[in-house]
Amino acid sequence: MEAVSVQKPVQVPPRGMPAALELLKPITWFAPMWAYGCGVVSSGLPVGDRWGVIILGVVLAGPLVCGTSQAANDWFDREVDAINEPDRPIPSGRLPGRTGLYIAIGWTALSLLVATALGAWGFGAAVVGLALAWAYSAPPLRLKLNGWWGNAACGACYEGLPWITGSAVMAASRPDWRIMTMAALYSVGAHGIMTLNDFKSVEGDRRTGVGSLPVRLGVPQAARFACVVMAVPQVVVIALLLHWGQSVHAGAVALLLATQLALMGRLLRDPRALAPWYNATGTSLYVIGMLVTAFALRFVASLG
Repeated sequence: MEAVSVQKPVQVPPRGMPAALELLKPITWFAPMWAYGCGVVSSGLPVGDRWGVIILGVVLAGPLVCGTSQAANDWFDREVDAINEPDRPIPSGRLPGRTGLYIAIGWTALSLLVATALGAWGFGAAVVGLALAWAYSAPPLRLKLNGWWGNAACGACYEGLPWITGSAVMAASRPDWRIMTMAALYSVGAHGIMTLNDFKSVEGDRRTGVGSLPVRLGVPQAARFACVVMAVPQVVVIALLLHWGQSVHAGAVALLLATQLALMGRLLRDPRALAPWYNATGTSLYVIGMLVTAFALRFVASLG
């Protein structure tokens, strides 16, 4: 009997976006750009003629520094992605050889060049952000091998650092301690958001030794932990806003948190399947709360 060969279906690469741009993942730029905007708002300073600095800072936070982190991560994660997401630019071969690494290096240099226009605070923040981006993905540190450290680095880079940078660039000085506190709290909460992002890659992480929290704790326990980590900092934010006399803003954040808690109840039924849904709903409410808090800080600053 003649053997019949079965041909595997050919993976068709995504169309409509150049591979290099896909490597930089534009969808991920929103979080640090938004946080930078929150920093600008929370500074309490008038925009005046500083639109150029604001726009440059938003570009630095999103397309440049965040884009660098995505390129570096995809290069050093190419073996994991070959298992989890083989259609990505590097494992699919659409960015051959060391192209992905060269893009990450070139984008790092461009980020530093642009950061020089934002003064000492902007440049210093870019250096810290880029250092964390490379430390997260690249040996010898490769922080992502430990979900505790890796998610902390991501939370800081996505929320706290750009928030503080936006405020510092506006004031050309260290931000008020209340701004630093709120930025830190939302960075802690972002640790949970990063945990949700890890649910999609459990198999590849387990097979390649990446100790994400879903691998370390198991998916159900990691999901519960993520929900607690996202919720508790917001409770502290509400308490501080009340203490500072911003009851309307505190009430708005409380309403947003209550809605998140209701959505978390559904998320916990099937975290792996529902994590993308929660990121589109609950996480959106989380970042809206950031902006509400930023406006509250603006009022606090005006009261002295």
